[in-house]
Amino acid sequence: MAERFPRYALYAFIVGLPFHNVVMAELYELGLRGLPLDVLSAWKEVLLAGALGAVVWSSRGIPFRFSPTDWLALAFATFVVLYALIPQDWLGGEASGRGILYGLRHGLTPVAAYVLGRSLHLGRDELRRVGTLILGAAVVVATWGLIDVYAIPLDAWRNSGAPGWYAEQLGLDYGPAVSGLPENFVYNPGDERPLRRLVSTFLSPLASGYLLLVALLVAAAWQRSRWLSVVSGLLLVGLLFTYSRTALAALALGLVVLAYALRNWWPLAAATVLVATGFFFVKAYPDFGPETTFTPAELEFQRGNAQGDAETSGDPTSFDEPSVDSHLDSLREGIDTVIRHPQGFGLGNAGVTAKRTGEEIKAGESTYTELGVELGLLGMLAFVAWNLALLRRILPRAPWLGAAVTAVLALGIQTDVIGVHWLAFVLWTLAGERA
Repeated sequence: MAERFPRYALYAFIVGLPFHNVVMAELYELGLRGLPLDVLSAWKEVLLAGALGAVVWSSRGIPFRFSPTDWLALAFATFVVLYALIPQDWLGGEASGRGILYGLRHGLTPVAAYVLGRSLHLGRDELRRVGTLILGAAVVVATWGLIDVYAIPLDAWRNSGAPGWYAEQLGLDYGPAVSGLPENFVYNPGDERPLRRLVSTFLSPLASGYLLLVALLVAAAWQRSRWLSVVSGLLLVGLLFTYSRTALAALALGLVVLAYALRNWWPLAAATVLVATGFFFVKAYPDFGPETTFTPAELEFQRGNAQGDAETSGDPTSFDEPSVDSHLDSLREGIDTVIRHPQGFGLGNAGVTAKRTGEEIKAGESTYTELGVELGLLGMLAFVAWNLALLRRILPRAPWLGAAVTAVLALGIQTDVIGVHWLAFVLWTLAGERA
């Protein structure tokens, strides 16, 4: 049983993490709150620690010889631990002990998942099972999400446990923009006519889109068949309805990498079609997307917020569109902070971790600027070097996985990808297994 447990843990991550947020929100709605819900929501970390413990126990030690990629992973982990121990006032940081612990978990999770993967030795049938589980989870996410945007009113989410789960349990107070829900729950074209986005069981269009992206690369790499064509079509529609332009661009990049790895023109043609389809879908979405309405309180906030904004474009394909402009500003500010303070501020001073603990967010959104702010420029470069070395090893051995890692590393420019649990626990475990 101890030998099989790590495999079962991987399977649980694949099929369980897509439902984590919606289940936790419903438990919050039912009255399970505070420490009991915190303990329950830590199931993924407990399962990962248990799987690593089972590996060490059954092998009487680490069951693999260190490669250069492993040493780079260890170097990155060392930076994370070191910056957790250095007093914050030495670095200019202001994070609390809780923030440091959150930052430690955030930085070490992909490393721990990678070590778990290095300890697995999956055969051809098991790898096929993993791919099937990814596709199955993605089909459920896409189907549920598409039903949701058309059949479940936004008021159902406003009145659910989701706002409380985010604000009270996680400390992520999103304010009155969408009644405590994340602002990206809807797409606001700027005419007070919000459009629904596919958030599905993740309660997030981005996390949903990233799972669908990975699943589409699995489907593209497998031998083409009628059922895979149907599944791919459903997943693509789901991805389009997340209205994540960066996820579409990352998928196109992943398909180009897949074409290179397979030495096959078909994924390259698919990338070309995807770019054209994505462009016209994004352009036309304000005309046919599923509409919803703001509440009076939300409208008052939106109007007040709009008055302070500089003139922006309503064209969703323009760099001056408010969402795109905000992402670019955040990236520029993060890069500037890392350049001005290359020694870093310590764990807990960036991104969601800082927001949850009420500290000043010195960099946000981008994986790389957040790591640069917390671990210094050298710590961020250690993460980049580790993942580039990892990509070099896995691309020839598992083309779809290499393409997925490439796409996710590209997404990291705009998003904290290691903060997306499904990616941190699943993708880095699989990457470690193929390394």
